[in-house]
Amino acid sequence: MATLLSDLVSGATHVPSNYVRPAQDRPNLDQVQSSDHSIPLINLQGLEDSRRSDIIKQIGLACQDYGFFQVQNHGIEEAVIGNMLSVSKEFFHLPESERLKSFSDDPLKTTRLSTSFNVKTEEVSSWRDYLRLHCYPLEDYMHEWPSNPPSFREDVAEYCRNVRGLAVRLLEAISESLGLEGDYMNKALGKHGQHMAINYYPTCPQPELTYGLPGHADPNVITVLLQDDVAGLQVLNNGKWVAVKPIPHTFIVNLGDQIQVLSNDRYKSVLHRAVVNCNKERISIPTFYCPSYDAVMEPAPQLIDDHHPPLYRSFTYAEFYEKFWDRGLNTRSSLDLFKTTSHSA
Repeated sequence: MATLLSDLVSGATHVPSNYVRPAQDRPNLDQVQSSDHSIPLINLQGLEDSRRSDIIKQIGLACQDYGFFQVQNHGIEEAVIGNMLSVSKEFFHLPESERLKSFSDDPLKTTRLSTSFNVKTEEVSSWRDYLRLHCYPLEDYMHEWPSNPPSFREDVAEYCRNVRGLAVRLLEAISESLGLEGDYMNKALGKHGQHMAINYYPTCPQPELTYGLPGHADPNVITVLLQDDVAGLQVLNNGKWVAVKPIPHTFIVNLGDQIQVLSNDRYKSVLHRAVVNCNKERISIPTFYCPSYDAVMEPAPQLIDDHHPPLYRSFTYAEFYEKFWDRGLNTRSSLDLFKTTSHSA
């Protein structure tokens, strides 16, 4: 019978041994930097008109220097965000028997509840349960989603529509910041894919021994993250882990591996991780915006010249994702496997 972490550790006073990281691979929370401005905060007001070139410049700098930024005045209503967070929490507070209706450890299932990351291949488990949903095109997947809580499908669908709109606008801005046509990335993604994880991190009696998710880079194009008011996200910047403080009603955007490929390494996909804490549960909801599986990824021809040879070979997103899933979450990116021979170390 499947067991979810939240049911396993309810009331536990210590972390079960299969969640304990080896000593050299622990969060070292006392060495994490924290500041209110750990990653750039970009105001999107005016992106469609008066401030477009200024905002695109800011986005370009954030992509180049951090691989991460936060956005405010993004046009998504507070009610849509609030409903998404509350229905997610409600789902994870349902009785176990109700939640387990969605359980599966088959990674090919487009709607599934599971735990950790890849329970079949990993050596140490991660301190999270998650509900994974495919959400584009919505009408292909909504009927598979949980029907409890009663407003779940409606609230999540409304949120997904809104985030897709934001992702498409951001991809245009990122294209332009690279000097490409605005619709370059849009076209490169084929039919597009969008899925999301609703991550639930229960309180943890010994947060210094484990991770919600260990350091990893995302395999997709961009990730748009909504989190509740509990801190947990940390980003690697200049060799140091930096804690990102949650700001209500903002989204955190990070570049995935495919932007690194498309930009021929001008922009980088950055390592990030989730830590847990002993007083509060945490919910975070990343939306992964990606190419369709048959889309062919390669550096944009406009960014290649005699001084900038292509650093990656062409591949389909399906091929990339399969490698990522099999390797699991680790700090060595799957990108290494796709470098052109002259540039692989």
